[in-house]
Amino acid sequence: MALLEIRDLCFQVGTRKILDGLSLSIGEDEIHVLLGTNGCGKSTLAYLIMGCEGYLLSSGELVFAGTSIGALKIHERAQLGITLAWQEPAKFEGISAADYLSLGARNGAPSEYLKKVGLHPQDYLNRILDKTLSGGQRKRIELASVLALKPKLAILDEPDSGIDMLSVQEIVDVIHSFKDFHASVLLITHREEIACVADRASQLCGGKIVLTGTPYEVAKHYKSRRCTVCDGDQCAN
Repeated sequence: MALLEIRDLCFQVGTRKILDGLSLSIGEDEIHVLLGTNGCGKSTLAYLIMGCEGYLLSSGELVFAGTSIGALKIHERAQLGITLAWQEPAKFEGISAADYLSLGARNGAPSEYLKKVGLHPQDYLNRILDKTLSGGQRKRIELASVLALKPKLAILDEPDSGIDMLSVQEIVDVIHSFKDFHASVLLITHREEIACVADRASQLCGGKIVLTGTPYEVAKHYKSRRCTVCDGDQCAN
């Protein structure tokens, strides 16, 4: 059963079409990787699903858990269980990691979520969120906070979410932590080697999904730069 259905979605700014007739489905408890080069509309899709300010569908439909969400506000979508790892997440300077992870958490101890992102709780629970944390440490704690929300759908845009600071094996571990909590994940990336973490994968080019299939099939197609939409011109960039 599909948790999220994207039907013939279009989004344009002025006369420029960024997404053009895009259709995609993500199942319950599914890890889905979306591959695409920089500038192809991957982040735009994430913001449209989340309902960020300034991102309204030009046409098409978004259906989440059987509910049409295209007209819902961002907080209403969050209440339904959709979470997006932000490029610039809210900063809670001066509080401990334990307190930060308790904000909005749905059961579970903060130590549990730190372990899931590869941080030892005894070293981080009492750490204060400030400039003494490295970028990588901060990003892992932010990923732990997303886990603590126990979303039904987590949207992770690779560089924005901090996933790009992790090794492929660490990414596998983090992503499967979401699955342990029965969350679906849409992982957005331009790196074909990350597709291995997925149950299914899709390739985005020219505002359209050009292929959906197994991670191996989609990664191979993406790497070959054989694209029916751009004839390889955009995918080669």
